[in-house]
Amino acid sequence: MRYRRVNCLLMTVTLMVMLSFPIIMQIKKGNSEVNAFASEITTESSTFTGVESKRIYRWGLKRSTNGGTPEVGSEESRILLNNGGIYIGDVKEKVLYLTFDEGHENGYTDKILDVLKDNGVQGIFFITGDYLERQPELVRRMVEEGHEVGNHTLKHPSLATVSNERVETEILELDRRFFDKFNKHMRMMRPPMGEYNDSCLKISSQLNNTCVMWSFAYEDWNLNKQKGTEFAFDMVNKNLHNGAIILLHAVSKDNAEALDKIIKEAKKQGYSFGNADLMLRTGASKASGVSTNET
Repeated sequence: MRYRRVNCLLMTVTLMVMLSFPIIMQIKKGNSEVNAFASEITTESSTFTGVESKRIYRWGLKRSTNGGTPEVGSEESRILLNNGGIYIGDVKEKVLYLTFDEGHENGYTDKILDVLKDNGVQGIFFITGDYLERQPELVRRMVEEGHEVGNHTLKHPSLATVSNERVETEILELDRRFFDKFNKHMRMMRPPMGEYNDSCLKISSQLNNTCVMWSFAYEDWNLNKQKGTEFAFDMVNKNLHNGAIILLHAVSKDNAEALDKIIKEAKKQGYSFGNADLMLRTGASKASGVSTNET
């Protein structure tokens, strides 16, 4: 009798699994992930997932060579540009933009600021709420030395996975705290992990924050994969291109030690460095000759 019960239970479970299998497959199909390009900083690909109304885009690109403009997915760039976002400057001009993501301090930002000051270059620093609270004097130095401080959200969530109300809070609350300290508002936003969707970009735009992605990045954020100053220099130098928005993570010792050489070599090659005002005027939505590709 006991054996019959066990056998009946097993048959019931098997039948339920068989009946549910097509449903599971349908869900997976509806939330399929599509790979586009290599060289994205975390996943080695640019992807978008989910059905249209809940789609998540992850910014990525395909690096070019010999100063060529990187390729980006047409769907990813369409959503970004339609909402006033930027990922590259004017591709006709030899102007570069240095941007730094600041999730936490690792002891190198002072050196980065020293190098920028010595070379007469203005950077754009994207900070989180935690960084603002823990490193107010470093942020004050950024502001006083003429650098742009951008919004990397209050608590660093993926904006594509939270509610619209949470998106507003993440952007507005960090801006409020920044304004309370420095009497100025943030003008730029970089979504954590490079993840975004149409709705969070619309909200950012409505809050007068231009979404700024990048046209060059590498795995510099991974502290277990630091490969030395020359590696950092070579990675940046061989990927310089007109209008480049360069993403560097300030936690990287390699970046801090290579930065002076990067700037000086770029200037030798005829590049200049633009500031936030120039970026906003001549961003990707106004650039010509930008290469995209179907995902």
